[in-house]
Amino acid sequence: MQISALDALAKSVGSNRIIRGKAITSVVGDPSLSRDEERRFRKRLILRALDALRTPVEESETLVL
Repeated sequence: MQISALDALAKSVGSNRIIRGKAITSVVGDPSLSRDEERRFRKRLILRALDALRTPVEESETLVL
């Protein structure tokens, strides 16, 4: 499982579960948000990652959220 702003790169290194991050410069954050809003943003991202880990994925497929 990988959180990445670059889906194609994550796929090329073999990640079968990919969570789209915000941007290349701030993958798991958003500096334009207030501190509280950014915490909520990060929490939602981590919850999506945990959902991805619970989702069964065949070896030959890739799950992108």
